[in-house]
Order: sequence, then structure tokens, then C-alpha cells
Amino acid sequence: MDWKIELIFVPVTDVDRAKDFYVNKLGFNADHDQRVSESLRFVQCTPPGSACSIAFGEGIGGTLQPGQQDSIQVVIPDADAVLAQLRAKGVEAEGVDEQPWGRFITVNDPDGNKWTLQQLPDYSAA
Repeated sequence: MDWKIELIFVPVTDVDRAKDFYVNKLGFNADHDQRVSESLRFVQCTPPGSACSIAFGEGIGGTLQPGQQDSIQVVIPDADAVLAQLRAKGVEAEGVDEQPWGRFITVNDPDGNKWTLQQLPDYSAA
């Protein structure tokens, strides 16, 4: 039986600013943006090629406050190319951190939620 992570909530203070960052700066697909009621807005975005999406909005989420989400890690194909692409779009990104288990870039969204982007090692070369 497969278990698949589908959705991770990211707490934000400004939904429109967050949507602009994730879609226009990071290149995520804007899947949904629905205002269900005056107090409930649901936005879902998906990284390119990912089966797991993120959600943010108004009236949703758990106990995390904006800026506290720091545990999302995303696999990328080429850390150098992604870093160059992010910086060309004006995204402040730390990188590339070389480790035996991968090459890492760190990015914060406008609220300070931290993302770790990892280029996996080429295990076939070993």
C-alpha cells in the first residue's frame, strides 16, 4: 500500500505576497485560489514536477506561525543552475553548501519560512 504526501501547509501573513513569491519567483504552479467565505481563502501551489503541493491562505493551517516552517526539503536536479535562476529573479538564496550527501541551497520566503533545496549526489559514479 502506497502512502503519498500530498499537501503541506505553509503559514504566511500576506497571501497575495506569498502567492507572488511562490509562483513568480520560485516557479510553482498556481493550482487553486478559492475564497470559500469571508474568513476562508485557500491557495494551493505545486513545485514543478512534484506530486506534493503546498497550501496557504486565510483561516487555514495549524499551530505554526508565519516564519516557523523550516522543515521542507525539495530535491532539485542542478544546484548551480537553480541558484543562478533564483538569483536572476531577485531571490536571496544561500548556496551552494557542499556535503557528501548532496549540494544544498537555502531559501526563505517573504515571511521567513525556510526551504532547503538539495541536489542529490550522483550515486552511479561511486
